[in-house]
Amino acid sequence: MSFLKIKNLSVDYQMRKETVYAAKNVNIEVNKGEILGLVGESGSGKSTVGNAIINLIDEPGRVSSGSVILGDLNIHENSESIVKYRGNKIGLIFQDPQTSLNPILTVGEQLIETIQTHLKMSKEDAKNKSISLLKEVGIKDAEKRFDNYPHQFSGGMRQRVVISLALCCEPELLIADEPTTALDVSIQSQILELIKKLTKERNLAVILITHDMGVIAETADRVAVMKSGNLVEIGETKKILTHPQENYTKSLVSSVPPTNKKISRFVIVEKDNNNKKENNIKILNRWTKKEILNQDLVQIKNLNKSFDDNFFAESSKNSVMAVNDVSFEIKEGESFGLVGESGSGKSTIAKMIVNLFKPTNGDIFFDNVCITKIEQRSQLMKFRKQIQMIFQDPYSSLNGRLKVKDIIAEPITLHNPSISNVDLNNYIYDLLESVELTQKSADRYPHEFSGGQRQRISIARALATQPRLLVCDEPTSALDVSIQAQILNLLKDLQEQLNLTILFISHDLPVVRQMCDRIGVLKDGKLCEVSETEKLFLNPTHEYTKELLHLMPKIESIYI
Repeated sequence: MSFLKIKNLSVDYQMRKETVYAAKNVNIEVNKGEILGLVGESGSGKSTVGNAIINLIDEPGRVSSGSVILGDLNIHENSESIVKYRGNKIGLIFQDPQTSLNPILTVGEQLIETIQTHLKMSKEDAKNKSISLLKEVGIKDAEKRFDNYPHQFSGGMRQRVVISLALCCEPELLIADEPTTALDVSIQSQILELIKKLTKERNLAVILITHDMGVIAETADRVAVMKSGNLVEIGETKKILTHPQENYTKSLVSSVPPTNKKISRFVIVEKDNNNKKENNIKILNRWTKKEILNQDLVQIKNLNKSFDDNFFAESSKNSVMAVNDVSFEIKEGESFGLVGESGSGKSTIAKMIVNLFKPTNGDIFFDNVCITKIEQRSQLMKFRKQIQMIFQDPYSSLNGRLKVKDIIAEPITLHNPSISNVDLNNYIYDLLESVELTQKSADRYPHEFSGGQRQRISIARALATQPRLLVCDEPTSALDVSIQAQILNLLKDLQEQLNLTILFISHDLPVVRQMCDRIGVLKDGKLCEVSETEKLFLNPTHEYTKELLHLMPKIESIYI
């Protein structure tokens, strides 16, 4: 018998001119000891269903119909019953542990407060229970860490604290909303193993909300697929991943980068009407197609970067070595990947290449010129024009007060101030078309676009100066899997047609496998190994690389 029953659940938002349904007639059942994966793109309604279970729907949203039955109890009968079960019968794990923990209270104080709110327990007993929970979720020296504040924990450790908070009142249902999206592959693996372990040991019913099909393949017993507020398909994980019935599910699964082989491009079964030109990328007439030369465009030699953790320090005793004696080269026309956990130094290297950071020691050569030694601004601008960067979050990297045409025009006019308005507008329209956006997009603001469209604008801006090197720092980590596939296909097409050299930075190993010719693996600021992509995935030499590949969520037999 099912422990959680969601029957005909509908959540709507009453707008001035229409009623928008975030979830419509959703029917889901979850058993104890089972993990149900709830998947779909942003806006599909998966988080809405999770929030509706415990009535965390913000106004003007409301649960307009349906019921949520936990055991034999309808927990939506009145608002008091929902408050009673929230945190007690139902535990929650949110996506960002930093924002879900109180920064001015120690983790121990937050645990004690939560326990005493729901359970009749003395402060001393609550403290003992809290320490026991911290140990259970894998936090070492729990007695000492009990008195630490959230900022004193790493991202993975903070997520463990959040899990202990979700479990502290002995819930029977656990709702985990994107619990590993912001985590590296090794930390993600630890958190998922912990959730699976606790599900069996505590006989929990778990709803795992995510857009990561790799996480689903590794963790969930069954999968429910949502699109535009509707439940599209539900079934056993293996069946859904290998033999999906609905076109939308096929699209989601086929968009996932395979982990066991390299493909030429991502299959997109179902696309938005605005993206029908998937295979028609226009080559800008201002670009000249070159042959790929077997020579180094970028050379990194004995690169070091240290940061001082004490602003007032008079010496380097407290400095942190972010990049430690790193050397590699990037050949003209190739895609070179840098992978590693957070704090490994990959983004620091990228920022030194584009001259946002100055190296502590070492040199960076671009086209046989040492750009770290250049002091004259005019000479430096010449190289900045040839090296452009695409950032992780397109929204924060675009000026929200400027229209798209002004955002793209800015680097063009900076490097070519004499360009006429007619040529400028034609160039902007060519750039927008090359990234599959319409000319009408030029007169809109960034907030009027989706995440994937904003990343296309970022790519158009990066291409505006006709660079030879494109530095991509986690360019798709904030995107849904199908949008990610479109952006990665776009980058592949642009590289082939415009002869770009790409430095691709990511902690998503399947994506790096599909995008890169060679890969460098970083750990704690040091370069562990550099190898051709397939050689690295099939025969890694360094123990750390072997560990990363072992921990990578695997989807090897999926629908294509």
